Amino acid sequence: MEWQTAVIVVFAAALVMVGITRYAFHQMTQMKALTYEQTFQAMEQVGLFKQDYFESLPKQEVQITSYDGLKLSGMLVPNPSESNRFIILVHGYTASLPASIPFMDIFQEEGFHTLLIDMRRHGKSEGKYTTYGFHEKHDMDSWIRWIRTTYGSDAVIGLHGMSLGGGTVLEYLSLPQTDASFVIADCPYSDLTRLMHHQMQALNRIPAAVFLPLVDRRLLRKAGFTLNQVSPVRSARYSSVPVMFIHGTQDRYIPTEMSEELFAAKEGMKRLLLVEGASHGNALGVNPELYKKAVQEFVRDVMEGASPARQPEQVAELMEEPVQAGLPQPEFNM
Repeated sequence: MEWQTAVIVVFAAALVMVGITRYAFHQMTQMKALTYEQTFQAMEQVGLFKQDYFESLPKQEVQITSYDGLKLSGMLVPNPSESNRFIILVHGYTASLPASIPFMDIFQEEGFHTLLIDMRRHGKSEGKYTTYGFHEKHDMDSWIRWIRTTYGSDAVIGLHGMSLGGGTVLEYLSLPQTDASFVIADCPYSDLTRLMHHQMQALNRIPAAVFLPLVDRRLLRKAGFTLNQVSPVRSARYSSVPVMFIHGTQDRYIPTEMSEELFAAKEGMKRLLLVEGASHGNALGVNPELYKKAVQEFVRDVMEGASPARQPEQVAELMEEPVQAGLPQPEFNM
């Protein structure tokens, strides 16, 4: 009967491997996204803004069609001043456009009209899978084209993305032709393969050497891309677009070292802001004054044509991290 036992063990092991692979794939690409109301509630709970304030602002709902036929939704908040400046704010994994509202005033004060977008498969936008910039970089291009078509070819357009949004705005730089004046990437990943290895192995105790190749094959079969096709560090290395990288020093989900790697690889105008004590996506919440000052200085330097790269900035004093300083984090958080 030993052979029967062996067959049962092998069959059970195969089922476990299939189950873990499917679970990891689902967590990476199809985790349930928050609704607008859920996002508003989460942001209000941590004191980042009041929904009533946002509702009182003049705004315009926008819908475009992606290059592969998906309906993508956004919301334009105009600046009171006459301006040709636009900033596109890009949220993280499982969030929706309200998650970008706390960043809005930083750019409004600099004369920017603000376009908050729902990434594909999030909020009111269509889509089945999250692809970490593989398809989303083309969505960035579509939004930029919409701004230029609607408001004129002289528009100055910047991109700001957090987490998944940060990786996506960097992936946009890999396109043959880019049309952004600057990019700000908050807690971005430098390479998707290494990020998923970290999140499997370090955060979920899943043996990445075994399961990452299986997940990769499922990604190709189901979502049409592989991990190796998403590497923002490659995109940043060869781009002349000015880039600012921001990261918290206590980020467990996307290691701080990834922004340091991106900064080291990027040539031309660049900035690196490390916020002491900030966990994933919480740099603004931990030190809003520093965040605002650094971002606005970077934007002004870009507008004035400044070019030197600055050494990494860091908060001199250790700051205690708030107990609640951001949205609840999923197991595979982006």
